Amino acid sequence: MRSVFMVAEKPSLAASLANILSNEKCSTRKGFNGACSVHEWEGTFQGSRALLKMTSVCGHVMGVDFISKFNNWDRVDPVELFSCPIEKKEATPKLKMPAYLAAESKGCDYLVLWLDCDKEGENICFEVMNAVSKSMRGNVYSDAVTYRARFSAITQKDIKDAFNNLSHPNENEAKSVDARQELDLRIGCAFTRFQTKFFQGRYGDLDSSLISYGPCQTPTLGFCVQRHDQIQTFKPETYWVIQVSVVTKDNQTVALEWSRVRSFDKEVANMFLQLVKDQKQAKVLDVVCKEKSKPRPVALNTVELMRIASSGLGMAPHHAMQIAERLYTQGYISYPRTETTSYSSNYDLMGVLKQHQSSSEWGEEVKELVNGAMNKPKQGKDAGDHPPITPMKLASRNELDGDAWKLYDYIVRHFIATVSKDCRYMSTKATLSINDEIFIASGKTLVDPGYTKVMTWQAFGKNEIVPNFTIGEMVAVSDVRLGEYQTNPPDYLTEAELISLMEKHGIGTDASIPVHINNICQRNYVQVISGRKLKPTTLGIVLVHGYQKIDQELVLPTMRSAVEKQLNLIAVGKANFNAVLKHTVNIFRLKFQYFVKNIDGMDQLFEVSFSPLSDSGKAHSRCGKCRRYMKYIQAKPQRLHCPHCDETYSLPQNGTVKLFRELKCPLDEFELLCWTMGNKGRSFVFCPYCYNHPPFKDMKKGGGCNSCTHPTCPYSLNTNGICSCSNCEYGVFVLDPSSGPKWKIGCNRCDTIISLFEDAQKISVQDSCCDECGAQIVSVEYKQEKTKLPKNALEMKGCAFCCTDFAKLVDKPKTAVATRPRVFRGGKMGGARGRGRGRHKPPKDKMAQLAAYFV
Repeated sequence: MRSVFMVAEKPSLAASLANILSNEKCSTRKGFNGACSVHEWEGTFQGSRALLKMTSVCGHVMGVDFISKFNNWDRVDPVELFSCPIEKKEATPKLKMPAYLAAESKGCDYLVLWLDCDKEGENICFEVMNAVSKSMRGNVYSDAVTYRARFSAITQKDIKDAFNNLSHPNENEAKSVDARQELDLRIGCAFTRFQTKFFQGRYGDLDSSLISYGPCQTPTLGFCVQRHDQIQTFKPETYWVIQVSVVTKDNQTVALEWSRVRSFDKEVANMFLQLVKDQKQAKVLDVVCKEKSKPRPVALNTVELMRIASSGLGMAPHHAMQIAERLYTQGYISYPRTETTSYSSNYDLMGVLKQHQSSSEWGEEVKELVNGAMNKPKQGKDAGDHPPITPMKLASRNELDGDAWKLYDYIVRHFIATVSKDCRYMSTKATLSINDEIFIASGKTLVDPGYTKVMTWQAFGKNEIVPNFTIGEMVAVSDVRLGEYQTNPPDYLTEAELISLMEKHGIGTDASIPVHINNICQRNYVQVISGRKLKPTTLGIVLVHGYQKIDQELVLPTMRSAVEKQLNLIAVGKANFNAVLKHTVNIFRLKFQYFVKNIDGMDQLFEVSFSPLSDSGKAHSRCGKCRRYMKYIQAKPQRLHCPHCDETYSLPQNGTVKLFRELKCPLDEFELLCWTMGNKGRSFVFCPYCYNHPPFKDMKKGGGCNSCTHPTCPYSLNTNGICSCSNCEYGVFVLDPSSGPKWKIGCNRCDTIISLFEDAQKISVQDSCCDECGAQIVSVEYKQEKTKLPKNALEMKGCAFCCTDFAKLVDKPKTAVATRPRVFRGGKMGGARGRGRGRHKPPKDKMAQLAAYFV
């Protein structure tokens, strides 16, 4: 029997697809990477019996990155990033996805790819093909082995139709994504590294962990700053309006609108006022009644969904798309990434409508449409990618949480509106003359609500009744006055307006637009204020003005728009991948070199807006070089700066940094610090100099004393290491000397923490090892008044994991993953830990006992 290996983009999607294709008769097991499941069943493939196996990836299998030596910010000139080698690396190393795919596909005859049907999905297709190329029987790059399923909804009909009409992956679309990834990597990293190091080394209150540049991100920010500049440079102008009210024969007072609208010259306005202010009557010159319509919407695409989510539902576009993705994988809506706003001729509109007849929310409106009131949808744009976003099955408020329900509710109502009638109303316009000066009275009266019965927020608030004027009638003028007003500045861009600008200028795709908006918020370039408006921060404003001062094209949308057009040509096979890449990289290399040469122009703007490092922060700990106090700068990224030495030292982020007992590092005399992450309970002691300049070859930059192999330092890994961590491959459980009296040991690589010996006065790690498990022996001392232990238990030695006296004094690890101690590789060999193997290997039965203890 032939075997078929199938891969979806997410575990939840794989489960849904497997249930549909197997008629809910598949068996399921967990994959060895722990994140993905494997669903298996017997079925039919291309007319023959076959064993079918469905699993998934978790997004991209691989990511593009520079080779390791070019990832050192301190040693690599950013201009080298435009030409240095790059490589594909595992996107999520913990998942071991390539190895997982290779193992599960071993010996399979066919490959069927169920990745999302967009360019990113096409790119993942080839990542999967590369991962399984050596484990499958045939050549996965052959159309006889590899197939592509194309679908837009997780329904039984769509999925089975896709399975019965398989196509093949599109390499050109995959290459266009490769090109975009490489361009964004080279351009973004070069500019980001240079300006981050340059400005964070000079100013202390920037409050952003990265001063990033992005080919799409920066023009997006540019739109926000452009509107800010318009607001700041706006000069209000005074204008005047003649306001007239008349009284009808029915004794109704009606306000009229001046046909000239307004005048910016007060003398002119007064001249017109003199013409009408003493007149007692107005003559009705004309009355026009005309039926008009408010057109129903076209079918829903991604950009419109993001606009409405922001402006109408109060959701960030990025958050809205995450919810839409979840609704899609759960089968509630069709694929949410589409540019199309037109239903295909064979789309089953009636079938979708009938699913919603029983809804308590919109059921009555749907029944009317099903019973003959359904209208033909308006013709929109067919982008040739996916059908518009539509509901796939009925849901209730109880099935979906708050934001998910709001988004689903809108998608359903929008769909119903597209097949409803237009909203019709009667528009009445009366023209009146007062001493030959023309005024207008107008109003609207609802005739048929049409689609606004379901899209209620677009319904008429109330009818605007216009008096029944007759031509030639004279009505009394009751009030004439001159109103004085001022023009108002534009408001800050809303997210919805920004999305429209990005779409208009070709910045990003429907998939990446919300990501770029989210990025400029996270970088502290803009703040989202009331009404989901985007107000640029000082940092965002200075950056854009700096780009404009040096090279306007770095922030204008024209450059990226041109690049996107070239990428689209690659996708349709009309442009050469290497040629586009080489040409674009060369252009931006020249721009980068010019930018670096003229960075002083931007720096002059930073000088005005931000404080120098020497004037920022507060005295904190002593420098090991000059023995003077360094300043602790809390603005992102938090760091230490020595004004006397003019040196800046990076610190661990996302936690608090405090002085550790005024003790000094034995290597460099810098005062030791303690970093604590409150929400996870993690902490470690570190030397600020060693943290930035590792003193030993086996110590990586950004490591604390719990990773330092100094042979005698009382705070090092060598002194405080206990045993290897079983939750990660290379971690070691190390006693945290800063944690007392609530003592804990923590892994120096992962988040695993074990609390132990609370209220002990002193804990020290001994040179000897446990004969049973190989962990280092610990010595614990208590004070009588601090514990309920008997006097003979105030000082104890033993293995924290094996000693029965310690069993009640050691807690389970604070991690979601069960763990057990492994032999600490090295013990005290050679006067330092971290070399060779441990002296003692625990018996298998003892390790089983330890595993049971922790589980």
